[in-house]
Amino acid sequence: MALLSPLQTRSRPDDDLARVEAALRAAAVTGDEFLTEVTSHLIPAGGKRLRPAFVIASALALDPDGAAPAAVTDEMVRGGVAVELVHLGSLYHDDVMDDAETRRGIEAVNHRWGNLKAILAGDFLLAKASELAASLGTEVAALLAATIGRLCEGQVRELQLIYDRSRTEEQYLLAIQGKTAELYATSCRIGGLVSGVDSRSLERLTSFGLAYGVAFQIVDDVLDLVATDEELGKPSGNDLREGVYTLPVIRMLADSHPSREMLAELLGEPLDDERRDRARAIVVDSPEIATSVDTAQGYVLDALDALAPLDATPAVIGLRAAASNLLGTLPPIASRAGAAGRS
Repeated sequence: MALLSPLQTRSRPDDDLARVEAALRAAAVTGDEFLTEVTSHLIPAGGKRLRPAFVIASALALDPDGAAPAAVTDEMVRGGVAVELVHLGSLYHDDVMDDAETRRGIEAVNHRWGNLKAILAGDFLLAKASELAASLGTEVAALLAATIGRLCEGQVRELQLIYDRSRTEEQYLLAIQGKTAELYATSCRIGGLVSGVDSRSLERLTSFGLAYGVAFQIVDDVLDLVATDEELGKPSGNDLREGVYTLPVIRMLADSHPSREMLAELLGEPLDDERRDRARAIVVDSPEIATSVDTAQGYVLDALDALAPLDATPAVIGLRAAASNLLGTLPPIASRAGAAGRS
């Protein structure tokens, strides 16, 4: 099951995202033909464009007529493009750090053109995002700049604990809040800012985005363990190979599970394919897939609670549905585990 866009309650959601897509392609154009090729590389490969969708949905959250085609303004689209450019720039940098070969089913930028060009192209995308944010006012510009800083902090928190079998849940949650959840929170907040929602609603939308983002990253980390390469569009089990120990692994290493020592002996260093597959099988067969799914569900409920006082406008219904659908994106092996964990 695919992730559900919060724009699904709009009368013509594809038109909204088509506007975002056109503006995104335009924003990646530079004065240099080669740089434009590099900065635009991932855009035609698609992507869920969830962050721009959250900008638009949050901007329409208090609008009872938010399903109408004309409700989406150019400012909402620019805000959506700004957060998507930050996301794309971070992917360029992530792939350099991971020495990735593929991204979204195509050759990764660093693998095709080298690390230096990938880093510079990622920097350009972040700079362009800041330029667009500045066009929306000083508050949006300051917010996006701070978010990029928190994204870097989250990534550094993770890098400090690569191959560290003693990584704690608290350290994991702090890292994913910075590297993933903050950008979802910012997407929702930018939407609220460009449409001028009241301060209480703005805080609720921001809290929703933060909780959704934490749940999203936990689900993504579970998928890295239980999904196939084809389902992910990149090699599965890559976190284990690269020494990024996510919630199911952290919990298993801290537990008295019979296979704990076997897993601990495999981890702590780079893994070849055979050892990665052995480690992955141990974790997938453990109860910690189920407990991690349960934790993600808890953050989904937090996200829904944040929206509870808001009227059920078309956009709020869409935001709630996107959060409620999140765990439905897991394949049967994880869904069954989660159901078993909640019984």
